Amino acid sequence: MASVTSLSDSVHQRLAAALSAAVPQAGSADPLLRRSDRADFQANGILALAKKEKANPRELAAQVVSRVESGDVIKDVEVSGPGFLNITITDRAITQNLAARYADDTGRLGVPQSEQPGTTVIDYAQPNVAKEMHVGHLRSAVIGDSVAQLLEFTGESVVRRHHIGDWGTQFGMLIQYLEEHPHELDHKAGEVSGEEAMSNLDRLYKAARKVFDADEEFKTRARRRVVDLQAGDPQTLAMWQKFVDESKIYFFSVFEKLDMEIQDADIVGESGYNDMLAETCRLLEESGVAVRSEGALCVFFDDIKGPDGKPVPLIVQKSDGGYGYAATDLSAIRDRVFNLKANTLLYVVDARQSLHFKMVFETARRAGWLNEDVHAVQLAFGTVLGKDGKPFKTREGETVRLVDLLDEAIDRASAVVREKAQDLSEEEIAERGTQVGIGAVKYADLSTSANRDYKFDLDQMVSLNGDTSVYLQYAYARIRSILRKAGEARPVAHPELGLQEAERALGLHADSFAATVAEAAAEYAPHKLTAYLYQLASLYTTFYDKCPVLKAESPEQTENRLFLCDITARTLHQGMALLGIRTPERL
Repeated sequence: MASVTSLSDSVHQRLAAALSAAVPQAGSADPLLRRSDRADFQANGILALAKKEKANPRELAAQVVSRVESGDVIKDVEVSGPGFLNITITDRAITQNLAARYADDTGRLGVPQSEQPGTTVIDYAQPNVAKEMHVGHLRSAVIGDSVAQLLEFTGESVVRRHHIGDWGTQFGMLIQYLEEHPHELDHKAGEVSGEEAMSNLDRLYKAARKVFDADEEFKTRARRRVVDLQAGDPQTLAMWQKFVDESKIYFFSVFEKLDMEIQDADIVGESGYNDMLAETCRLLEESGVAVRSEGALCVFFDDIKGPDGKPVPLIVQKSDGGYGYAATDLSAIRDRVFNLKANTLLYVVDARQSLHFKMVFETARRAGWLNEDVHAVQLAFGTVLGKDGKPFKTREGETVRLVDLLDEAIDRASAVVREKAQDLSEEEIAERGTQVGIGAVKYADLSTSANRDYKFDLDQMVSLNGDTSVYLQYAYARIRSILRKAGEARPVAHPELGLQEAERALGLHADSFAATVAEAAAEYAPHKLTAYLYQLASLYTTFYDKCPVLKAESPEQTENRLFLCDITARTLHQGMALLGIRTPERL
């Protein structure tokens, strides 16, 4: 199925042609088209063109209007104000365009794929081995998952990477304790739940820490164990692997609760780049990008200074020969650029790490690993705040466990579903409650621009009123219910029928789905898609209130309105899927 040209693109083409005809010397001028509350569209490009050509804007506007091809798409163009154009579309064009989208048997609603797709490696959802996932891990996972789906939908080749924290000095303590208490993690794989795996790790971590803090000899053995681990001693690595495997049981259970698919092959932790670290340092030192300073291998920047006014270096290798995060991150860039052949490296990482990534990206650019054709972007996100506007903590001041948060959202949502449910079984209420609760958490996160902090307020998130995923899920379920009740009547487009104002507004908005998806993907901005979907559901509510569907004036009008219902439902369903949110058929 070929992609469908949106109405705004059709109008844009016709206006651009009229502009070129009126002012041939201007070349291809942009009509600057946008949606308007005074007409269907407004074009503002004539003002700039008139200034450039030293012409009277209203006279130039009149010349352009006389050259606009009207009829099938454009019904009317009028000049307003100092030289704006107000454009009205024919009802027939709205219905025909939606009918073409509706006929797309791929389910893509006529949304085009990028003409020049590239390869993006997206680094998101980065939990730490042997540590509980907390509320701080939520945003990276939710934003990353949605951006990956948006990019894939537009045709980009996406490689997911979960850069888990699975290396470092803390493993010396854990491995040494396991060596001295060998049966602490014994069980057959598949026998323990994620929750049990985490409590095993937590218990072991606390016990190891206690011994480490109290017993100097154990501390010495633990530190020697770090050296063995870094040297690749097989027995030490085998015990390290036990911690990784136990943690993965837990990670997968959390991601499953978040309704996210994470493949084992996509989990390439810090350890995945160990073999590259020495060479990364050698390449940086030989090229002069990094220099030795007091024994450490450093990269200096003129514009990055600490509070004392002195330059802050990026330390790639410490003076004792150990490697920090910078060496791992730079090695990951080499792997992603030269092995995975990426054009874009996207990092969904907390804004508080912005300075680190700025230095890492600049180092990679100086080394020639990033250039005009290969660029790296940090999609920096803000903090999750409590209702009080402070970073989200428990009453005891602890960080909030992610699992507890999700469970509470599911409980709250289940109560809302139970209250509204008419013919749902307990099993269905539980299933819908999970979909609504997890959807509520994701939507609240995604509907805020990523770089801003947002308040985690469950009462607001599961509210049926306002900009929430529950509002959208109920809009979708309501449409599905109308389509089930339609009996013999079927959704059929009737381009010959005139449309009422509420039908036109809904139809024009539904037609702009493709443009919204393209913009949200290009800017890594899922919040633009959530805003679009919320408006779609709001316009549907107005349409439903003002335009009887099953009791319309004629059978043709009923069919046409059912068609508008169905294409709205399909758009909601596809849009929500790109956010990683389910749309239940009944609620």
